[in-house]
Amino acid sequence: MTEPIIRVVLVDDQQLVSAGLAMVINAQTDMTVVGQAAGGAAAVTLLAHQACDVVLMDVRMPELDGIEATRQILSGADAAERTAPKIVMLTTYDLDEYLLTAISAGASGFMLKNSPPADLLTAIRTVHAGDAVIAPSATRRLLGHITSGVPTAPDPKLTCLTERETEVLELIAQGLSNAEISAKLYLSETTVKTHVRHLLSKLRLRDRVQAVVFAYESGLARPRTNP
Repeated sequence: MTEPIIRVVLVDDQQLVSAGLAMVINAQTDMTVVGQAAGGAAAVTLLAHQACDVVLMDVRMPELDGIEATRQILSGADAAERTAPKIVMLTTYDLDEYLLTAISAGASGFMLKNSPPADLLTAIRTVHAGDAVIAPSATRRLLGHITSGVPTAPDPKLTCLTERETEVLELIAQGLSNAEISAKLYLSETTVKTHVRHLLSKLRLRDRVQAVVFAYESGLARPRTNP
């Protein structure tokens, strides 16, 4: 049985960037570009009727920037009760303000435009599979931001999780994949996926990036200190 083709939409006001990305993506056997938009407003309109799996969204665009477009696309999908696409933010600027606001807007990934093509393709496949990606250069700063105000008492929201779901969330916060969590807890990978799906639903989180942020902000996970 062949795997379904990953449908990708490109959103960027620079035609050369979109053309280059389209060429790389369409050369893959497991993905194809099904639409392009030159701005955030056009992307919101396009994605109201164009089904797709993953959106590569530029952050800085005239009229409506990528972060606000992301909010509108995801809220529109929720309101229409249709499956929302996974959105990967692309930016030339490796700035904290974009990273944090992109995650809060619901983006499943944050990559730099100068990332190697292989990394961008991996990001598309990763978010399509249900995980999330952040450019390696941004990961440490993200954790620095969210651990700077760790609460002294655990967030009450944690009480809605079962003991096993809490364990899984802790391991997600440590950066473990489903396969690694499966091995550590002696569970099948299917069972781990079920726990992940349940905890995301209970906490109203979109993906693993938001789960990591919540784990640290809630006080469940603590930053490691160097010996």
